[in-house]
Amino acid sequence: MILTVTLNTALDLTYQVPALVPRASHRVALSTERPGGKGVNVSRVLAALGHETVVTGFAGGATGARLRELLAPVPRLTDALVDVAADTRRTVAVVDSAAGDTTQFNEAGAAVTAAEWAALRERYARLLPGAAAVALCGSLPPGVHVGAYADLIRAARAAGVPVLLDTSGEPLRRGIAARPDVVKPNADELAGLTGSREPRRATLDARRRGAHAVVSSLGPDGLLAATPDGLWRAAPPAPVRGNPTGAGDSAVAALLAGLADGTPWPDRLARAVALSAATVASPVAGEFDPAVYADLLPGVTVTDDTRA
Repeated sequence: MILTVTLNTALDLTYQVPALVPRASHRVALSTERPGGKGVNVSRVLAALGHETVVTGFAGGATGARLRELLAPVPRLTDALVDVAADTRRTVAVVDSAAGDTTQFNEAGAAVTAAEWAALRERYARLLPGAAAVALCGSLPPGVHVGAYADLIRAARAAGVPVLLDTSGEPLRRGIAARPDVVKPNADELAGLTGSREPRRATLDARRRGAHAVVSSLGPDGLLAATPDGLWRAAPPAPVRGNPTGAGDSAVAALLAGLADGTPWPDRLARAVALSAATVASPVAGEFDPAVYADLLPGVTVTDDTRA
């Protein structure tokens, strides 16, 4: 099975409106409610691809109960979330159909106690021996120390389980020093880590900081990966309009499946790019359009950029 850790889970609400106009009232054309948080989205995509996956992290209160209720019917997905006293946060995505873009509102996570963090560490330790790979995803809730991901990476390495890290800021800085197998930053996260917005320079710099491989998001232009096998650039055949929320999580799902299966880097990156674009074509995060994925995958170009 593939394990994902989401310390700051969320109930994701998506509203679709004909056009988003500041300071105006809007009639919502479509409203959806999904279990969310980056790692939860990763597991939902993995399950849809046919992988057995386990979700752990924190969930609490009425919102957490609703999140778990929505997770329950997902095939091949096991809920191993830790109960906490505080209410799980919500996120709201407003999709502007006319502009083809999305405005996101993210609540802050509620505080986690020392006892709840200890319970999560204990559950994580029990789950690791059965995992083919693990992803540590998203922000840290209040009450969880900034080096938490570094601790979880060391535990995974000690258990011989390959680990992918997808976070930002100081948790990313400390986590990458613990030598995860893969780190997947976007442009802003990469710039915050390295001080550079030049993708090639920043990606190589990030890898020198400790990660075995760094896969950087280039937004609609695809991915750039610094790996032990070289520097690779993967690009979709055409841009896709829609809701980009969760596209990075789908890329993580493909990278994580490749990490678990030992898929060659070019194939791993092609799947990540196609799956990410197919998620943009889906109206809500944590889901992808299978027909778009199948259509785009053969057209993804992966080039060796090592000597460029």
